[in-house]
Amino acid sequence: MQHIVAQDWLFEHGTDEQIVIVDCRFTLGQPEAGRIAYGIEHIPGAVYMDLEQDLSAPKGEHGGRHPLPNWEDFMHRLGEVGIDAQSTVIAYDDQSGAMASRLWWMLQALGHTKVYVLEGSFASWKQAGYPVTDEPPAMHAAIFEGQLQEGFLLQMEDVKNRIGRPGTVLVDSREYPRYLGLEEAIDPAAGHIPGAKSYFWKHGLNDQGGWKDAIAQKERFADLASADEIIVYCGSGVTACPNVLALKEAGFSNVLLYSGSWSDWISYADNPIATGEE
Repeated sequence: MQHIVAQDWLFEHGTDEQIVIVDCRFTLGQPEAGRIAYGIEHIPGAVYMDLEQDLSAPKGEHGGRHPLPNWEDFMHRLGEVGIDAQSTVIAYDDQSGAMASRLWWMLQALGHTKVYVLEGSFASWKQAGYPVTDEPPAMHAAIFEGQLQEGFLLQMEDVKNRIGRPGTVLVDSREYPRYLGLEEAIDPAAGHIPGAKSYFWKHGLNDQGGWKDAIAQKERFADLASADEIIVYCGSGVTACPNVLALKEAGFSNVLLYSGSWSDWISYADNPIATGEE
């Protein structure tokens, strides 16, 4: 697979000079849980990056629950944890890549292609008998220089202007009942962006919690084969990222993230909301 590395590969290469392992564990509603878990045990050499402190900006009126950080601030933080242009970054979490894919996408968006998500989760790493530690890594500050690439990111107005455009497909990555508008435990309004199709991100995983292979991903997204562009969103721009990764594994190149996602969309009172299947 192009964007995913096997655990045995990381075990063999984790101490290579250019490898930077990033622990992205985070629990929504328990913002300190991931950092605490990292302090107890993590993959040897891993640094920690926090979804809300490092991979997001503070929540505002618009931009969703996890708005993207200022890119200059993010690049500075990457340098602090030792990531530069020569680094090969391996991101992992304990949710089959849900959080790690956010870091993967952000680095890709800055033009850094040597970034991968670890197959499985931290729990499966431990179950396989690979080592863990509570020792903090020896970090060496670096300078990360990147530039936001075209063809990665859309804002609310971009999405709104594309609704109904021939060849454009909106992909909703949330659970199906949330897409239908039958339930909504997180955001203040239920439903989906008009015209969106439901592709729950966890359907890209196999029964063991790992990623389905490229052939299975291609079959999963077969109905999108003729799309000119695919816009992916979720609740706040986090679990859309594993769907972006899965689409890339399936061979799609025309994939854009609506980072603000549903929580940004509904922050504008005049934006339309759809319910039910489309």
